[in-house]
Amino acid sequence: MTIIKGIYEVGKEILKKPSTLEYPEVREDLADNYRGIHKLDMKTCISCAACARICPNQTIDMVDTETDKGTKKMPQINLDRCLFCALCEEVCPPQCLILTKDYDYEAYDRREYVKRPEDLQ
Repeated sequence: MTIIKGIYEVGKEILKKPSTLEYPEVREDLADNYRGIHKLDMKTCISCAACARICPNQTIDMVDTETDKGTKKMPQINLDRCLFCALCEEVCPPQCLILTKDYDYEAYDRREYVKRPEDLQ
């Protein structure tokens, strides 16, 4: 009787719909308010450092960045320490720093999680 019960349980599981997705071929639908990796529009950034001041984890540092108009201070973000709270996005006057729905950020070294302004475009 236990063999029949075991076969029944296995058969029941085989006929069920899979509970996992075939990532990365199939991606899950994200909520509208999902907060992923940052994106920076370097042309509209005014170097006010409001994002760096409001960050609760001191994740954002203002670093010198070469632009076509010379050197400007722009945000460098350490994704390893980021809470993805979106305070930096809310306080940005020109709205040049936004959080996207991108959640693919893998690395072999922790230093790769520090994203310079050029990497955030």
